[in-house]
Parts: sequence; structure tokens; C-alpha cells
Amino acid sequence: MKIIKVNENNYINEIDSILNRSDDSFDEVDKIVADIIKQVRKDGDKALIDYTEKFDGIKLCSIKVTKEEIDEALNNVDKSFIQILERAKANITGFHEKQLENSWISGKGTDIILGQKVSPIGRVGVYVPGGTAAYPSTVLMDVLPAKVAGVKSIVMVTPPLKNGKVNPHILAAAAVCGVDEIYKVGGAQAVAALAYGTETIKPVNKIVGPGNIFVARAKKSVFGKVAIDMIAGPSEVLIVADSTANPKYVAADLLAQAEHDKLACSILVTTDEELAKKVDAEVERQLGYLKRTEISRASIDRFGTAFITDSLEMAFTVSNEIAPEHMEIMTENPLEKLYMVENAGAIFLGQYSPEPLGDYYAGPNHTLPTSSTAKYSSALGVDAFIKRSSIIYYGEKSLGECKDDIMEFANREGLDAHANSIGVRYEDQ
Repeated sequence: MKIIKVNENNYINEIDSILNRSDDSFDEVDKIVADIIKQVRKDGDKALIDYTEKFDGIKLCSIKVTKEEIDEALNNVDKSFIQILERAKANITGFHEKQLENSWISGKGTDIILGQKVSPIGRVGVYVPGGTAAYPSTVLMDVLPAKVAGVKSIVMVTPPLKNGKVNPHILAAAAVCGVDEIYKVGGAQAVAALAYGTETIKPVNKIVGPGNIFVARAKKSVFGKVAIDMIAGPSEVLIVADSTANPKYVAADLLAQAEHDKLACSILVTTDEELAKKVDAEVERQLGYLKRTEISRASIDRFGTAFITDSLEMAFTVSNEIAPEHMEIMTENPLEKLYMVENAGAIFLGQYSPEPLGDYYAGPNHTLPTSSTAKYSSALGVDAFIKRSSIIYYGEKSLGECKDDIMEFANREGLDAHANSIGVRYEDQ
């Protein structure tokens, strides 16, 4: 890991490589994605089957997962894992139920009613990575908030394994969460199918879920035709620590993020240079026995950084500028430092709240804003699966009392039909 001392004069320059670590040019990927979307819109199911054979090496007869395949997966997955899924489901559901919004109506005067009607999105598509990067946790995190919101139709797409089947742990998670339809198709072609529909897959209103660069760019391309949750970049964790932090725990949490991707970013910001050196040594030690060493090593070598600051206030200034996806506070009395956090996707407090706790089990969502977008966006939640309709009722008397104001607004904007829409109601009075 790099160890860098920063202050209020140089920290922006020092964190620049972290803030701009994603590849800037997507021209070639976007061209491939555009061709795929065009082909799926033209040939429907045939294009999905052809692309699955081309990219995944599998010739499918049908893309829809059957009840028999789901039952087979449930029988093949350890019962203990099903029980873990159920316990995680309870935690995640309980957390998201607290996010529910209610419709409301408010009277104002004798003949004015204002309000808001909260309704679930009708049909949602969930993309779940498959193959070697299979994440049943993604199923829980993306499906359960939609269920809590009241979405009536939830569709899951995920790439098949080499045997033509879906990863059984993903199917088990889908069964536990109550997914309505499952299709064994992945990549940009799956996103296109969700957005525009095929003979088998009906189009959805919103697409959520992570994927590779082709999936991310496909989601960006279909945005407008459908809604999307976010365009996720490489994952990141930032740990603010003081001398009370355990270097073994800090190193383990940095490496937990580094194993995701070679572009993943693991950052320590601390007031204690000795801690940084101990963490660096511990990272090297733990890399010696972890399985995804090549990926983790590439991530740590390129982006693993320990920033040394003169004060905790400066440490939080650095953190707020980076606006990390995951933030851990490993300091004395971490709850007392919470007020200093302005930008973070999820905040983990104390020595025994590591980031994987949030990934799988605690309850808050693990679909989080990356690449500094925590400065203006939030974790996936129930609000991502609802829509709000305003309610307006004015009686004749109340409209009459404000008609001149409204007509003046309309005329100032040169919209005389707007003004006429008001005035015509009072011509005979």
C-alpha cells in the first residue's frame, strides 16, 4: 500500500487518481452494446439464444427457468444455506419495511384537497450476475425492497452455467424471495430484453442490479425507455481509523473489498502513521493465504492507499471528498463521529461492524452508490420501487380566489391557452 501524508492544501491532488480510476472511454463497448440491443429488438428470443451461444458457449432450447429447475436447485442446495437465506431475508425485509411511505390527503380551507398517492412500480427486472461471479446476496438485496414496496411482477435474468442451468444458489435465493419469473440470459442482451421485450419476456418498467461493463453500458443505453437504479462503477471501501483500531481487522476489511475487482479501491485514512505501517504489513501477511490473491494484489498495488492526516477532522474531510461506497469508522467512540460524515453509501461503526456484515446479513441494502456518486445519491431502497402521484382538488370558490394570479403567471410565460383554461370557467360571472 502507498502511505501518503495529506493536509488541507494537497489532499485534492493526492486523491485525484482514486476519484478518476474508472476507464474514461467506452466507445468500443457502446458500439457493441448498441448492436446487441438492435438485434434483440429485431429478432427477440432468437437473438437471446444466439448471443447465449456466442458469449456463453451454450445452446439453449428455452430461456425460461421452469418450476422443476427451481425445485431441483432447492433440493441440491444445503438446507443450512436455505436457513441462512431465510434469516438474512428477515433482516433485510425488516429494515426496508421501515422505509415504507404512505399516501396522504390534506384539507386546506373548505374546498381544497391536496395529497400524494404512493404506488408501486408495476413490473421490475432484476439483473443478477451468474457463472463464476454468482451472488445470491444480490437477489435478496434487489428483490426484497421491491417486494416490500408492493411490486406485483418481479423478473430475474441471470447468465446460465456451462451445463445450461442457473447457479442453484441463485435459484434458491430467488425462490426464498418469491421472484415471479426467471430467465437464463445475461449480458447486454438480457438488459435489452427487459427494456424492449421479446416473445417470451415482457418488458419491465425498471431495471436494477449489477453487472459487467456491457451490462452497465446497456443499462445506460436503455435509460429513458425504462428506469434504472444506477450505473455502478468499481467497488470501494474507506476506513477512518485512529490508534485504537486493530490493524489485523483493518487489513482484512481492506482486502475484503480488493478481492472484488482489479479496479476496486481500498483506502485507509488515519491520524496514526504507525497504524498505517502495521496495516500495510498485515495486508501483505493476509494476502499470503487468501484465494483471490491475483485480483486483490492488483487492486492493492494500484489503488490501495493509506492517507495520514493531522486530525480526525481532516480525515473526515478526505473521506467526504472521496464519498466512498462503503465507509468504516474504527475510532474511539465511533458513534460520536457520525456527525462528521456527509457523503457515504453505507456507514459501518466500530471494530465489529465489517463491510461484509452489510453485504449479506444486517438488513441495509448493499446496492450502493460508487465513484463519488454518494455525494448526491443513496442506497437502493423501497423508494426506488415506488412512484408518487400528486392529488389536487379545488372547488369553484377557491379557484376563483387565485385565478388572477394563475392567469398572470400564464400570460407572463406567453401561454394564453393556459390563462384561458382558467378564465373560461368564470366568463359568465
